[in-house]
Amino acid sequence: MTLIRKASALLVGSMILAACGQQQAQAPANASGSTAAATGDTLGLAISTQNNPFFVSLKQGAESEAEKLGLKLVVVDAADDSGKQAAGVDDLLQQKVKVLLINPTDSEAAAASVNRAAKAGIPVISIDRSVQGAKVAAHVASDNVAGGRMAAEFIVKQLAGGGEMVELEGIPGSSAARERGQGFHEVMDAQQAVKIVAKQPADFDRTKGLTVMENILQSHPNVKAVFAHNDEMALGAVRALQAANKKDVIVVGFDATDDAQAAVKAGTMAATIAQKPVKIGELGVDTAYKIINGEKVEENIPVELELITQ
Repeated sequence: MTLIRKASALLVGSMILAACGQQQAQAPANASGSTAAATGDTLGLAISTQNNPFFVSLKQGAESEAEKLGLKLVVVDAADDSGKQAAGVDDLLQQKVKVLLINPTDSEAAAASVNRAAKAGIPVISIDRSVQGAKVAAHVASDNVAGGRMAAEFIVKQLAGGGEMVELEGIPGSSAARERGQGFHEVMDAQQAVKIVAKQPADFDRTKGLTVMENILQSHPNVKAVFAHNDEMALGAVRALQAANKKDVIVVGFDATDDAQAAVKAGTMAATIAQKPVKIGELGVDTAYKIINGEKVEENIPVELELITQ
């Protein structure tokens, strides 16, 4: 009897294990999550810098969305160095990431990295800044040209009586600097009341924005407005203007970082063009997720802009 009971118990146990195994094998087919979420696929994010609040927010948006979708996100920071970015991308390719997201330091230099990814069979999504000279699967960004026009239209309206102004440019070679400048000049070059007396790169950096603005003020003390290609340079210009006791100069930035919005509220900046860096990061990861799962994606995925004033 004991032997019979033991044999029966073993048989029942085997049947239960087999049933459990069958249920587990069927689970992925019935689960709401996709294959990507189940396997924890890895994405790579090559970001231009983390020394700028805008790109910190972009990275946080990407990380949050990756976690939500069950994806692993590996981030490499170029610190605004195109050579370092190329090395970081190579490292991500060695890790065989499923999709590469790239926020180029230099739009033309990034083409070589994108082509190496393509050769390795890894799709690439450019975010915020475009890649020149290589094809990507998708580009997620605000319309920088439209934002430049928006800033120019605001300044022209504020300076209805005309006057001198300054343009602080971003990193030479970056698509953001080129496109924001393009939109800005589409409006400015078509009118004659407001005159751009100086334009100079300050590399999207607050300290450089301060230094460049200080130097410009020595030659052009009567400026009435400043357009900076990003908020960091705009905030640097504000410090230079405050030090020179020039309180009524209109300063317009781009990105709507927390510091810039606080400056607009305080009245030290007149306006900033609001991108949505968190949303850009989220959409970049969402687009990568779709590619992993074999879905078709749009080549250009726009993120809306907004003019922020008091």
